Amino acid sequence: MFILALIILAALHEGIHAVVALMYTELDGVHIRPLGLEVTYQTGVDERSGIQWAFISGSSNLITIFIGYLMLVTGKKFVRLNNVYLKLLIFYLTLLALLVDPFNCSIGPFIYGGDADGIAMGIGINRYVVQAVFLFMLLVNRELIVRKLFPIYKIQTRHILFRPLVKSSQ
Repeated sequence: MFILALIILAALHEGIHAVVALMYTELDGVHIRPLGLEVTYQTGVDERSGIQWAFISGSSNLITIFIGYLMLVTGKKFVRLNNVYLKLLIFYLTLLALLVDPFNCSIGPFIYGGDADGIAMGIGINRYVVQAVFLFMLLVNRELIVRKLFPIYKIQTRHILFRPLVKSSQ
C-alpha cells in the first residue's frame, strides 16, 4: 500500500505540474523515467522568467500538501473503514502528502534541484527563502503526524524520528 500511495502521489503531483503548464502553454510532455514521472516544458531552464513559473513549479506542491491536511482533518472517518488495504492506503497517502513535497522543496534542492528553483525564480526571491519556508512546513507537518495522524490510526512508536519535538503542556 505504501508503494501504491507513492505512485498515486507522484502521479497527482506531476499531473498538477502538467495541467498548470498546459494552462500557460508551456507543457512539452510527460515522461516515465527510471526514477518516476517527469513533466518537461517548452521553455528551457535558462530562458524562464515570470510569475507563471512560480505557479507551474509550486502549485503541485501546495495542492498535495493541502490534500494531506484535508486527509488529516478527516482521518477519523477513514479509520472506520472495514477494508484494511484501503485504510492503509489512506494512511500512507496522508503521511506522504504531508512529508514528500515539504522535503522536495526544502532539502531536495541540495540533492537534485527541483521545484524550489522555479518557485524562487518566479517570485523573484532567493531559493534559500523558499527552502526555509518549506523546511518549517516539514517540521510542522512532522509534528502533526506524530501528534495527530499516528493517534488516529493508533500507531505507537518510540523511534527517535517519531517523538514529539515540542513537549506537550499536559
